[in-house]
Amino acid sequence: MSVNFKRLRGLVALVLALALVAAACGDDDSGDEDALGTVVVEEGDAIQIRTLQAISGAVESLGTDQNRGTQLAVQDYIAGNPDSKIARFGVDLGTFEDDLCSADGGTSGAQTIASQADVLGVIGTTCSSAGVPASQILSEAGMVLISGSNTAPNLTSDLEGNALDAWQPGYYRTAHNDLFQGRAVAEFAFNELGVRQAAAIHDGSPYADGLATAFANAFEDLGGTMTLYTAVNVGDADMVPVLTDIANSGPELVYFPIFQPEGDFIIQQAQDVEGLEDTIFFSADGLQGVEFLSIPETAGMYFSGPDLRFGDNTGFTGVNYTELVANYTDQFGEAPPQVFHAHTYDATMLLLDAIENVGVLDGGDLRVGRQALRDYLYAVTDFPGVTGSLSCDEFGDCGAQAIAIVHHLDPNDPAATIQNVVFSAAGR
Repeated sequence: MSVNFKRLRGLVALVLALALVAAACGDDDSGDEDALGTVVVEEGDAIQIRTLQAISGAVESLGTDQNRGTQLAVQDYIAGNPDSKIARFGVDLGTFEDDLCSADGGTSGAQTIASQADVLGVIGTTCSSAGVPASQILSEAGMVLISGSNTAPNLTSDLEGNALDAWQPGYYRTAHNDLFQGRAVAEFAFNELGVRQAAAIHDGSPYADGLATAFANAFEDLGGTMTLYTAVNVGDADMVPVLTDIANSGPELVYFPIFQPEGDFIIQQAQDVEGLEDTIFFSADGLQGVEFLSIPETAGMYFSGPDLRFGDNTGFTGVNYTELVANYTDQFGEAPPQVFHAHTYDATMLLLDAIENVGVLDGGDLRVGRQALRDYLYAVTDFPGVTGSLSCDEFGDCGAQAIAIVHHLDPNDPAATIQNVVFSAAGR
């Protein structure tokens, strides 16, 4: 059943207002009518939101890119809705926490945020490896976590109605589920490139292992053969041994959806391994940034990731992607260096609009129920995002699920690669 988004917002606000009146007239003196508790934003205070992104190390640009998306979303929401509760109270993003693109970073950052009882929601994480522990910690704290770039399947579901092992209540994402991405890569490799034998490399992270597995399973379902499914360790610099094993297995294509700097070493050292001269090298959104695309040895590679051809999509406040990029460039002095800033912009818009509609004015204060916030987000249908129409399922997958495969031809012109789409697929 489809739910009209605008009507839903009004109904939720009405129900919450009636609930507040009923609680005030009842015997419960706690004033805490929400199952997970109610956050009271007092008059003169700001609504507290936090971010948990990778803002240091080799993938710093991924997290920085997303933090900027959040900053722009807050500005645009307030500018576009000057009479809103969000504008009345304002938003405090606090200190940007660093997920370090690791489980340890996700744990530490989430614990820091969870200790701040007035925080309503968190935008992040950048990396799925950080998202697994962070989602559990923040779920137990009653908060919501919305990611613009976590794509590991195990954070939500198998897309057949079954929660996977890392799913937590209160977790959502506007990024795609990598079960879609892995299948798109397999279909392109098998049907368009004519590949029948492939190998895959992951780094043990939920993102890389989940995506490589999704590709391998889909490729074999199509009739292909996986000659080798192997892993490197984060921190490895010598890739010759694993590349030699791959060459000996005889694949036509190698899929390695990992991060820098390990991805750098793989593509650079592959040039010197006998037997890989004619092999197709294929990676994913974790490496689809300007820094990696500028490496000379990446010429000719294929990349899978979110379809960034957002066309005339108009976001919730009327901003389209062209305007978003122009605003981004004006404010931060450079074009977006990575691919998930718009998804994070939409994630932030989702959170802000949920707070706007769940929050109930009580005198000069704003009362926001934590469970009500979750329920509202799970019920979102057809939310107008820059990245497309967003609808959240019961496990928090809200993204448009649009995947594009690009062919990278010129390391001297990385920006052209994003537009050189050779295959696309949509999960919804």
